[in-house]
This record gives sequence, structure tokens and C-alpha cells, in this order.
Amino acid sequence: MDDIFESELKKATVFQDRNVLSQSYIPETLPHREKEIERMMKTLAPMLSKKIIHNLFIYGKTGTGKSSSTRHILNRLGDVREKYDASVDFIYVNCHNCNTKYQVMLKCAEYCAPGKPFIGYPFSHLFEEVKKKVQDNDTSFLIVLDEVDKVKDIDELMYTLTRANDELDHGRISLIGITNSVGFKEQLDPRSKSTLCEEEMVFPPYNATELESILRQRGELGFKQGAIDESAINLAAALAAQESGDARYALKLILKAGQIADDLKEKRVTDSHVQIASEGVEEEIVYEIINTLPEHQKIVLYAITLLTEDGSRMSKLDGSMDEDAVLYSGEVYDKYRGLCKVYGKKARTARWCRDYLNDLDMMGLITTSISGKGIRGNTTLIQLAYPQEKVKRVLEKHFNA
Repeated sequence: MDDIFESELKKATVFQDRNVLSQSYIPETLPHREKEIERMMKTLAPMLSKKIIHNLFIYGKTGTGKSSSTRHILNRLGDVREKYDASVDFIYVNCHNCNTKYQVMLKCAEYCAPGKPFIGYPFSHLFEEVKKKVQDNDTSFLIVLDEVDKVKDIDELMYTLTRANDELDHGRISLIGITNSVGFKEQLDPRSKSTLCEEEMVFPPYNATELESILRQRGELGFKQGAIDESAINLAAALAAQESGDARYALKLILKAGQIADDLKEKRVTDSHVQIASEGVEEEIVYEIINTLPEHQKIVLYAITLLTEDGSRMSKLDGSMDEDAVLYSGEVYDKYRGLCKVYGKKARTARWCRDYLNDLDMMGLITTSISGKGIRGNTTLIQLAYPQEKVKRVLEKHFNA
């Protein structure tokens, strides 16, 4: 049995450092995000001299560099803080894991008073601990809420943090909110919106040329010299550009392609390895994206998936379209309401459903377009962006269908 471990160590590989190809790796420079990084740094810089800064709201599609750019800036901010002993603190909270105001505040309290037991204490106690740290040290405290749209009671959290600054004589709490959801801002209470969205930034998708340079940068560090063909990088970039310019998808492709080359005992990563990798990576990406969706967005997507399988009811009735896979927003909403009854959920309004459709489009799970006046007036047409059977398989696991 020990031979298995030894053979793993002796096995030839195309990789030099595969960790460089993971989405958690933060490079020293982020190509094609220089303008966004500069703007964010200018927004945050006054913290170092204890000046008030605007809260920042960042949104863009998956894989556009929002989180990587923010974490890169926090690393730089930390370096400057150490060098000049600046009274600045910051915490990065992934709201996919901390999706209530209590969990967010618990994370902040544990950062402010490391080693102190907080489990079981009420929210108000955690909040006071954070304020005490900021007040006593006259600290500019930055809270970064990644996937902020996942916080179920976000309006209450925003209200609490806004009130904190009114109660502080020294120091200040500032916020960065990051989301893939273009419609999230409109769902906020007006007070929360004015608090979180004092300044806004949009991260656009990468194009194929930009993705090529990102993959080239990571490839030079992640693969042995000459172990990946230029054409393989170009193909991975082109495929990722078709997936809404998703850099994470591109990195997954070349990582998976490298693993395939290793398994086949080949010394170079080629186009064929990337092509094989794309088949498996697509399903991984679908699973990851769907797994992070709020419950009602999952139900809307499931409605679209089931209607796609059955064929568009409206197009069958009026004969206006040949493609059964093209759906009307009205029938999607009807199906969504029916599924809400099945799963014991209170259906949201049609307006909320439109926001969910916008978000699903933003994340590249569906495509939407306006029909024009020739088809039942101006209505939204919807199609799945991924193979129906793959999306259905992921959702069936979630709903135990």
C-alpha cells in the first residue's frame, strides 16, 4: 500500500505549482483590473489618515475579478498598515458561509477580540464588542462583505452598522459590499441602499484577449516551462469568453487539462486536453453557481429547467415560435408559483421574479431578450444557457426530486 504514496511522489507532472491555478490564489498583479484597483485604493486611502470614506458597492458577473481585486487591495493595505503603524483594521467576510447578521457580527467580534468566547452571546453583545474595539483604538474598521446578497437580514445589519457610526466618538466603521446580483441593490430598504451604495463600481466581463493574458501569467507560474501549448491557452480563453468572460472557468479549464495530461502520462498540455476538460468543468461550474443561489432563485431556475424539458406552453398554444426551449416570462412565473406551493414556500411577486431572472442572466445560467411587439406584446424571452439535463441534475439533488 505504501507504494501508492511513493509512486505519487515520483510521478511525472506538467505542474510546477498547481496552487497558482486555484481561484484562492491572489497574484501580485491582476491584469486588466488596474483601473478598478486604482479607483478602489483611492476610495480607501483616506482611512489611513482617519478620514471618512464612502461605503463601496461592487457588482459584476462571476469570475470578473471582484473578490481577487478586493483581497489584493486588502493585502496592500495590510502592508502599509504594518509599515506606518496606521490605525486601520479590516475583515473579509464570505457571506455564503456567514449568511445572517448574527454570523457576520460574530465574525467581526472574534476578529476584534481574538480568543474571547462569544458563542451563545446575543447580537447586541457582539455589536458592543466591535464598537469598543473601534472606539478604544480610534480605529478605521473596514468590513468587506463578499456575496453580501446572501445575508438574509441585510437591512437590519445595515441599520445596525449605520447606527454604530452615530454612536462612536472615535474611529469609524466602513463597508464594502460585493455581489454577482445586479438586482440586489433594488431589493434593499431605501436606508440600507443609501448606506451601502454611497459609491458603486461595476466589474465588466473579461474578453478572450484579456483571458489569454491572465492564463499566460498563471501558466508561467503554474506549469513547468514548455509544458502547456500556446494554442491550449488560447482555446481555454476562447471557451471561457463564451461563458460570460469568467476567469475562474478559464483557470479551472487549464488546471483540469493539466490533470488529464498527467493521468495520460503526457508531457505537454494540448488543445485536446482542454477540450476534454471543458466537458467536466462545465458541470462543476454549473454546480458551484447553483449551489450559491438563494432558495427562490433556485426555484425560478428549476421552473425554467422543467419548462424547457416539457416545451414552452405558450409557444405550443399560439404557434408563434418553433423552438420549445424559448420560454415566456409569464409562464416561468406561473411555474415558479406552482413549485413554491410544492415546496412550502411563499411565492414572491412578479417584480421579484423579474429581478431573479436578471440575476440568473447576470450569472450566465440563462439568457434573456425582449421579444418585440410581434410576439404577444413586449415580453421577456428566456432560454437556459447550459444543457437542460445538467442543470436539472444539480437541482434535483437540492430539491430531492
